Amino acid sequence: MSDARENEGEPVGASEAMKSAASLEIPGVHAPQLPYRPRVTRARAPRIALVGTGGISASHLNAYRGAGYDVAVICNRTRSKAEERRGEYFPDADVVDDLGAVLARDDVEVLDITVSPAERAPMIEAALEAGRHVLSQKPFVLDLDVGARLADLADARGVRLAVNQNGRWAPHLAWIREAVRAGLVGDLLSCHARVHWDHEWIRDTAFDAVEDLVLQDFGVHWFDFVASLFGNAATSVFATRARAPSQRSRPPLLAQALVELPEGQASLVFDGAVPIGAEDATFVAGTAGSLSSRGPDLARQRVTLTTAAGRAEPELVGTWFDDGFHGAMAELLCAIEDGVEPSHGARGNLASLALTFAAVVSSHRREPVVPGTVRRLPSMST
Repeated sequence: MSDARENEGEPVGASEAMKSAASLEIPGVHAPQLPYRPRVTRARAPRIALVGTGGISASHLNAYRGAGYDVAVICNRTRSKAEERRGEYFPDADVVDDLGAVLARDDVEVLDITVSPAERAPMIEAALEAGRHVLSQKPFVLDLDVGARLADLADARGVRLAVNQNGRWAPHLAWIREAVRAGLVGDLLSCHARVHWDHEWIRDTAFDAVEDLVLQDFGVHWFDFVASLFGNAATSVFATRARAPSQRSRPPLLAQALVELPEGQASLVFDGAVPIGAEDATFVAGTAGSLSSRGPDLARQRVTLTTAAGRAEPELVGTWFDDGFHGAMAELLCAIEDGVEPSHGARGNLASLALTFAAVVSSHRREPVVPGTVRRLPSMST
């Protein structure tokens, strides 16, 4: 007489095997030392000019002050705003209200350009033409062809152009990425990230006018994370978006994306209208182990590496703010010092933007989109 469980689709012995596996204790092991922290230059860092003093500039300046960088000039077309930032962070910095005044100085080597995306490309071009290294705020460009042209220009002028994808130096994401690079989980199979938080702070700000805010401005961090793991291997992206019933801000605050890979998969979930019980979680699987991170927000995360050797839980140091902004600038300064392309270079960032653009358009078309076929964002998103 056959076991009744066979009629329910469960093989004989499956329950016993599951119980046996669950009863096995995975031993704890020491976490490996990985280079996930912001890098340090060997020589004195070059002088920096900050261009644009919007809200995010405070995080840039606070991180640079903590790192001991030399911000010599703060530039904003409304001079009083630049003076306010100077008073808060770098009282010895000069204040100017025109990019030309920055480029006329021969003592400033690096420009950190934080103005809005629509204004950014011409400023980056002018800085590169003047032979200056540039750190561009994200998203780098709104047109992939423009981005490629700027990357070509940087190469032609012999300078470095990097993108402030500061999420790369969030301690939990940085540790996971370095563990993957070190081969600790074998060949990659998947990456899944979900973020549940309250994004209603955008009401009555300029962000409230960005139709595809969650995928374009916030989600770009996680598209970049996927690209930092898998490169430009993605073959399609399918994304959706929706308004939450309780939200008061204009852009849809719910979005998700499925990323198809030749030998793997990735998924991203963004719930931007969760007022209570926020959570952030990431899971990366490989043929030889897995990595997971979970916490109540992006600043407090507990990372676990599980392999055949056991389970390791590193004691992470730092937070996304300010390590993300310090890390982005430090990586550029080290690349300048070593004469190499930075890991967050503009050309490589085009793979991240290709995923982002494909997701935005997919959420409108309601069909999968091949990354790279969408060369620029819809006008409604700019």
